[in-house]
Amino acid sequence: MSVSKTSSETVHVNDSSNAIVMKGITKKYGNFTALDNVDLTVPEGTIFGLLGPNGAGKTTIIKVLTALIPADAGEARVSGHDVKKEPKLVRANIGWVAAEVILDDDLTAMENLWLQAKLQNLQEWKERANDLLKYFDLFDRKDTKVGKYSTGMRKKLEIALALLHQPKVIFMDEPTIGLDPGTRRMLWQLITGINREYGVTILLTSHYIEEADALCSNLAIIDHGKIVATGTPSELKSKVNADIIEIGLNYEPDVTVFERMEGVLDASRTENGMRLKVTASEKILPRILSSLKIEGVVKINVDKPSLETVFIDLTGKRLSEEDNKMDMRKFYATLRMARR
Repeated sequence: MSVSKTSSETVHVNDSSNAIVMKGITKKYGNFTALDNVDLTVPEGTIFGLLGPNGAGKTTIIKVLTALIPADAGEARVSGHDVKKEPKLVRANIGWVAAEVILDDDLTAMENLWLQAKLQNLQEWKERANDLLKYFDLFDRKDTKVGKYSTGMRKKLEIALALLHQPKVIFMDEPTIGLDPGTRRMLWQLITGINREYGVTILLTSHYIEEADALCSNLAIIDHGKIVATGTPSELKSKVNADIIEIGLNYEPDVTVFERMEGVLDASRTENGMRLKVTASEKILPRILSSLKIEGVVKINVDKPSLETVFIDLTGKRLSEEDNKMDMRKFYATLRMARR
């Protein structure tokens, strides 16, 4: 699949209409290139998603934009401030909701907010704190120790802490890792709610396809440190006007047979079979199966145009495959919840 530049990819570092602008950002760790000449533009007031597998470079982008680590090359501005030259002003205008727990379980909700106010050097913060606790339906539990909170209540309080100093941009790095489906969807509602209520720009990283599709007005797909596509979910889906058929086999197929088949746009081998891009799976699948050793077919998977098929088309792999690999952050998040 070819990747065409959209108008949103024309990057002007000093463009005041955008909350975040990155131009040519590169970051290396020794011989490993975590970010490779990344351009990124996030319009003000939007929920923008960075979608990619673990290790793709999502967290490194956030660390560069929050001035936690320096880029090796390129320029970046957040809320109008140069990340390299004005790191203190950048940090004064941003909030961060991390995958890891940042709350002190031995303190109450109000005490956690007090600590956050001290860290941010806020003088007039109590009225704002009370308003946030009311908004997140935590006011009646403000004097309860956070260790007694449910997972959903803790997530609400974490977002309240991020909003306390009235930031213009909030970074949410894999905020739903380790959450059960119900709590995850509750958090989705919170994210869209604060974006609407407080007008804050949200940069959300995720490797959950359905999360990015549900929340984000614009997306960038990142793989191996490179932005491989940007656009709205609808724009990205429209780029793959085809079905994806994945067939698991216990033998090596001759893909040239399928490349010549009418209706097959592309055919390639995978680790355990082959993947085909076709015009209409309903019509073509019977012909494909008739050309295979049917006793060697282990599984068949058909995907209609979606963000998943976009990712498959761009990277040659399924994003959900990453969920089956060990994610240490998810493991530790689950472990923490089990201990409570």
